[in-house]
Amino acid sequence: MSNYLEWDFLTDFVEKAFSAYGVPEDDVKICADVLLQSDKKGIESHGVNRFKPIYIDRIKDGVQNPVTDFEIIRETPTTAVVDGHDGMGQVIAHHSMKVAIEKAKKYGMGMVAVRNSTHYGIAGYHTDMAADAGCIGMSGTNARPSIAPTFGVENKLGTNPLTVSFPTDEPFHFSLDCATSIIQRGKIELYAREGKDTPAGTVIGRDGSALTDSNQILHDLQTGEAALAPLGGIGEELSGYKGYGYATIVEVLSAALQQGSFLSMLTGIGENGEKTKFHLGHFFIAIDTEAFMGLDSFKKTAGDIMRELRSSQKAPGAERIYTAGEKEYLIWQEREKTGLPVNESVQKELIAIRDDAGLVDFRFPFED
Repeated sequence: MSNYLEWDFLTDFVEKAFSAYGVPEDDVKICADVLLQSDKKGIESHGVNRFKPIYIDRIKDGVQNPVTDFEIIRETPTTAVVDGHDGMGQVIAHHSMKVAIEKAKKYGMGMVAVRNSTHYGIAGYHTDMAADAGCIGMSGTNARPSIAPTFGVENKLGTNPLTVSFPTDEPFHFSLDCATSIIQRGKIELYAREGKDTPAGTVIGRDGSALTDSNQILHDLQTGEAALAPLGGIGEELSGYKGYGYATIVEVLSAALQQGSFLSMLTGIGENGEKTKFHLGHFFIAIDTEAFMGLDSFKKTAGDIMRELRSSQKAPGAERIYTAGEKEYLIWQEREKTGLPVNESVQKELIAIRDDAGLVDFRFPFED
């Protein structure tokens, strides 16, 4: 019984599934590509692992609209404010970064702020769009309350990634895509599916204790009885205030420029415990390297920096030093040939999507 899925088969299935739940044809391509790029890079916390609970279930629950109304409500030559009307976050993000890149190519820099959006997948997908166009790309998004402020135990900030990509003269971009918490909610979801504990010190309870039971953590994050520690850790000794500060920067840029929702407004839970729309905010920045000393010189210098870092002295026992984006590139070199490994929990969810959507022509190899 194979638990690997070929990419063409998986892409076809994901696209048809999105279509079955009302996502328009052009948007289906974007949604599927964002989702599967996560798995291609080895970021399984944001790939098909989240297909059903984060996208399909939310469409079915009415808290996310399958048809995206992308509306620019304010615009200058270098900036734009977008209302996504709670459509597909991947689509909203894709079009927003396109606008930012177009402005950057004309004026050197472009920025788009978004309100009323939904989960937009891995942030690095959208910043890589800018790098593909010869630009420096930056993005961030707020999210469901998860992180406690330093010296606090109540989850207030989202995992709020601050993401940067830029081109180099190597086969892959520099791409730093990480949450401003030590661990993100999607990773804990993955631990729970695999029956593993969450590492101690990454999640704090209301009583200040470290929590490790992954399933219990997911429940307690929903009820506010648990919170993620910011990058650095709990308290000041390990500089947790730095992660707290960066998460706050992302929160402000994801809400204040576009007059969007923030912090406790983003729970997705109504006064009576009902599921509600999240109204997330994002921001996208593109900076054209040609507006400075040119793309080629930028790529050469960026590449030289990466190579010097990787060639520096390794710690005892370490096999190699990596730079951001390199591991993901290497994973894709392997997974392009093998396909995607799918665990038993996700296998069941893919079958459930197929059966619910009536996609009777699909039979997964792990069913044989």
